[in-house]
Amino acid sequence: MSGKKVILHNKSDKPDNVVERENEIQERCERIESELPKWMRGFFMYLKNGILPMSRLSYLGDIRFFFNYLIKESVIAEKKYESISQITPGDLDQITSVDVNIYIDYCRRYKVKDKDGNDVVYQNQNSRLSHKKSAVSVLFKYLYRDGLVSKNITDGFDPIRMPKPGEREIKALQDDEVMKMLDAVQTGEGLTGHEKSYWEKTKLRDKLILLLLVTYGLRLSELQQLNISSFNFDRGEFKIYRKRGKESIMPINRTITEAWNDYVNIERPKEEDLPQESRDALLLSLQGSRLTDRQIRQIVKKYTSISMGTTRDNGYSPHKLRATAATSLIGRGNSIYDVQELMDHDNVTTTQLYAAHKLNTKRELIKNFEWGEDLKKDE
Repeated sequence: MSGKKVILHNKSDKPDNVVERENEIQERCERIESELPKWMRGFFMYLKNGILPMSRLSYLGDIRFFFNYLIKESVIAEKKYESISQITPGDLDQITSVDVNIYIDYCRRYKVKDKDGNDVVYQNQNSRLSHKKSAVSVLFKYLYRDGLVSKNITDGFDPIRMPKPGEREIKALQDDEVMKMLDAVQTGEGLTGHEKSYWEKTKLRDKLILLLLVTYGLRLSELQQLNISSFNFDRGEFKIYRKRGKESIMPINRTITEAWNDYVNIERPKEEDLPQESRDALLLSLQGSRLTDRQIRQIVKKYTSISMGTTRDNGYSPHKLRATAATSLIGRGNSIYDVQELMDHDNVTTTQLYAAHKLNTKRELIKNFEWGEDLKKDE
């Protein structure tokens, strides 16, 4: 990978950091495409024009993984390939649906060597297997449509059982756990001594992160890309960039206003003390650079683990705070259509999953249904 600096000439109305992120995803896609056979250019254009950039990146990564598997484990492995770029349409025409089913089963659990020669075991759940199967299905349907293979083998792919909407338990914090989480970031209670040394310098930033997630249900990328200039307090709103490059205006309430003012005016470094590329970034690390996705995940896992009384590794992700926002809003009697609009769900059935989340109801049912001492009192 080249160490050259990318010079951005941004003529759009999007902020530079949003355009830079889009460019980064584009470049990652192009790097994977450069490893794949050149005859697949039509397929690359098909993905580029048909699906979202992050989905495209995921598909390309899964197809690269599939091709590496083919040249080592499948019927075409008898040929000696120097790289996956040498795979031909004729090679893929030898692949049957049984071969793909064996590949999906292989993906459930496989081992690879790391750079130190250690075995690293990867284990995938059905949701991840479904993604891998989907990438291969899209590839073979395209190849068949364009006459690059002689048959459509996708009908023979084994189904992967996924939970029905009603079977899936929504993972979200309850309202009392949200309050515990906010108390932890306010007081430092539950943090280790090492964590407290950082908390003293970042508690106002971390509080703003948590409040933005549980108030608006922002996606991680939407939160990470926020700028100082995203906020217009005169109009009481801020702007985010969603999937498909769509702009969305969000109203600012009093809680967010206070948390934003506390962080920006008290804790965040002054603009003149920051490098040029970080001056507009809202959420900064102690080094003065924009927080990364990984850093935000760690912050959220830390405080949610305290609220739930579990280990840091078992804390919740930012996506589960998105679920928390949805279930809390619906639990307060808001219309699922209004919540759908706020959360940017493509389909209202997604929002309805949160409406069907009955954990609070279960707790209320069981709370007054005790065995033991209470039973003796009744007798």
